Amino acid sequence: MASKDEVGGRYSKYVLGVLIIVYVFNFIDRQILSILAEEIKADLGISDADIGFLYGTAFAVFYAIFGIPLGRMADVWVRKNLISVGLGFWSLMTALSGTARSFVSLAAYRIGVGVGEASATPAAFSMLSDYFPPNRRATVLAIYSSGIYIGAGIGLFLGGAIVDGWNAAFPDPAAAPFGLKAWQAAFFAVGLPGLIMAVWVWTLREPRRGQSEGIVTPEHPHPFRETGRSLAAVLPPFTLFALFNAGGVRAVLVNVVAAGLIAAAGYGVNALTDTPTQWIALGFGVYAAVSWVHNLKLSDPATFGMMFRSRAFVLTTIGFPSISFVTYGIGFWSPPFMVRVHDASLAEAGLLLGGGAALGGWLGITLGGWLADHLRRYTQNARVYMGLAVPVLATPFALGFLFAASPWVAYACSFAFSVFSPMWIGAATSTVNDLVMPRMRALASAYYVLMNTFIGLALGPYLIGQVSDYYIKGGWAAGDALRQAMLLGLGMLLVSLVFLIAALRYLRPDEDSRLDRARALGEPV
Repeated sequence: MASKDEVGGRYSKYVLGVLIIVYVFNFIDRQILSILAEEIKADLGISDADIGFLYGTAFAVFYAIFGIPLGRMADVWVRKNLISVGLGFWSLMTALSGTARSFVSLAAYRIGVGVGEASATPAAFSMLSDYFPPNRRATVLAIYSSGIYIGAGIGLFLGGAIVDGWNAAFPDPAAAPFGLKAWQAAFFAVGLPGLIMAVWVWTLREPRRGQSEGIVTPEHPHPFRETGRSLAAVLPPFTLFALFNAGGVRAVLVNVVAAGLIAAAGYGVNALTDTPTQWIALGFGVYAAVSWVHNLKLSDPATFGMMFRSRAFVLTTIGFPSISFVTYGIGFWSPPFMVRVHDASLAEAGLLLGGGAALGGWLGITLGGWLADHLRRYTQNARVYMGLAVPVLATPFALGFLFAASPWVAYACSFAFSVFSPMWIGAATSTVNDLVMPRMRALASAYYVLMNTFIGLALGPYLIGQVSDYYIKGGWAAGDALRQAMLLGLGMLLVSLVFLIAALRYLRPDEDSRLDRARALGEPV
């Protein structure tokens, strides 16, 4: 166990560095599918919407669902061990993606990657919140979150380089080692090193929960039993048994009605898009989330109240993730866009988009977190203001990327977009942690990740791909269709503005009353 005198010290910075590398691996394994999209489409004979499903929904639904019990596990078990095991599992699933021979098998491995990656972020947020003081939280969590863009950038660069190099070395795939295609070799290359990294993470020291704020949090006596209860609360059909135990027949009936409404909504949306796999998977995820929230209300009313009776929490966990719809959507489809519109090679697109995303994202996330903490000295709403600034700063460069006549102008605009579009991330994660008690942080972070995943990852890439397919079927050129779909996707920034403006009214009173709210809910403080 780490001691209180290590808060903000040298070892804290060491842990931060290791966890950044973990997050880099997380996004290398996640983002590499973007640069491989055109190769996978050609090899497996699938559409833009199918690729969006593989990158987004297949991964996102299970990432979000398992994020809840794994977030709960992070609140009651040894967080660094959880991150280590999860890293090993998702790295193995990434490597096994290189054995896929069909859309179904690749989707199954992507689900496995999602389950494994769900272990990392809530546990890391919680660990870092204990290793660093509250007045540095947005900066620290922003620095950690810079791994998103560093990993995404490295994934694009490595994927493009591996594909072009492999195709040059083995123009006849039958002559390649084990008959591997270039995209399959790329999955092996980025997945296997994570198994070594998992061993390193296991050696970290676990901080005392609540040490950064002097709020003593005792260890949970039965962490695996508690995790099992949380898993049962989200995984059908065990959700029904969990709800019956928590609230009796009435709770089960309410759940059944909710399931019916979700199924009806999914049926209606599918009638418009004719993509049942997408909406069945997403409906499954939404049902699991609704079941979990219902169970949380019955089994842990204090945590439920701190989260869902805080208007600031509810509004920010919709407003901030709405930005991620755009960042995930634009980020995923940028390499195919450059290939289709500017005839770029995968190696070129991977190097320039990936390098720009790595450097620009690191600058933007870090600067955004520092600004949010610095400006918070003058206004408690500084972190929400940071979220409001992103659409204003990022949109012109997104438009420049989409309509640039020169590929070099497009790359420059993509870099600028990578700087401004992620500046909200540190502010968002610190806001979620500031509104709840220490023992609830990983679970609250898991819910935030769930919303970010459903709104941003499950819907952004898929819907842009679906709209692109629609225009292609209407006779548009593939590049023009994708441009129009990405342009329409920018409209989600308006949704984020609405919710974040509403949150300005409630953030300060909800943060100031945190301890009073916890006491009123029966939480020992």
